Amino acid sequence: MKLATLKNKSRDGQLVVVSKDLATCVAVPGIAKTLQAALDDWDALSLRLASAYQELNVGNVPEPQEFDAAKCASPLPRAYQWADGSAYVNHVELVRKARGAEMPESFWEDPLMYQGGSDTFLGPRDDILMAQDEGWGIDFEAEIAVVTGDVPMGAAPQDAGRHIRLLMLVNDVSLRGLIPGELGKGFGFFQSKPSSAFSPVAVTPDELGDAWREGKVHLPLQSSLNGQKFGVPNAGVDMTFNFPTLIAHAAKTRALGTGAIVGSGTVSNKLDGGPGKPVAEGGVGYSCIAEIRMIETIETGEAKTPFMQFGDRVRIEMADERGDDIFGAIEQRVVQYTGP
Repeated sequence: MKLATLKNKSRDGQLVVVSKDLATCVAVPGIAKTLQAALDDWDALSLRLASAYQELNVGNVPEPQEFDAAKCASPLPRAYQWADGSAYVNHVELVRKARGAEMPESFWEDPLMYQGGSDTFLGPRDDILMAQDEGWGIDFEAEIAVVTGDVPMGAAPQDAGRHIRLLMLVNDVSLRGLIPGELGKGFGFFQSKPSSAFSPVAVTPDELGDAWREGKVHLPLQSSLNGQKFGVPNAGVDMTFNFPTLIAHAAKTRALGTGAIVGSGTVSNKLDGGPGKPVAEGGVGYSCIAEIRMIETIETGEAKTPFMQFGDRVRIEMADERGDDIFGAIEQRVVQYTGP
């Protein structure tokens, strides 16, 4: 099933069921007005939502709306929890290698995770507003995230997967120029992690078919920068920690409430034991600018690829094995913020 949230001037928007081909949608106020409301009573309402989804797909819904991603908020415009992991340890290893630091062996066994701001998510076509010049090092990060139901504290990885309700794509915007100073304080990210954006549509795991297995999405995640393909790494490859493991990590000392979002971190592949090559050279490319800059630094001693500038556009999307769009695309432009 595919679900989205249309902007309607309320904080949480209007829940709609979206057709499999992303062409049409229908509001379902008789079932749930918002996605959070649907998640809060998922056991009872998901079957009714699935029935509405089936009726929409077979053409039994009179006068459905045309689905327009530009009218969407994030599927959850705000959430009680946004915890982003770093499941692709290849990415972490490159970060440390670029600055000449050894990576602790524990990083291969214990996930990294930070708690992000979840009160003002961006819609999939909303501008990335920056109040300062490009010196902050504006970067995109293409990721996958899951939305959970209630997860009990201490849930084991082998049990955590059953709490996954939905999957989405993410642009976890990062300000690379602010990260070192914040991490240097020993308290983690805050200003360096502005509002994230999520795909127009959230989908139930069954929509991915055989591509959803082992708690991973085994499909390429494509990102483009200013119309040029930037990366197509496979999200199921080199994922050291699968989603059930990430959920269990987040729930080690606290329960997770329904609607919690857990991210994968930047999707990253390596080839033949080494870093990936740019797409233009026949490789899988990258899911963020920082990673190609790391490789440039490792190989030449200097990072040459610039971070995003005002006017730059990023697009993040995923297709199934037939080439059909699954989530709709995140497509955003960097714009200078001029005040409220």
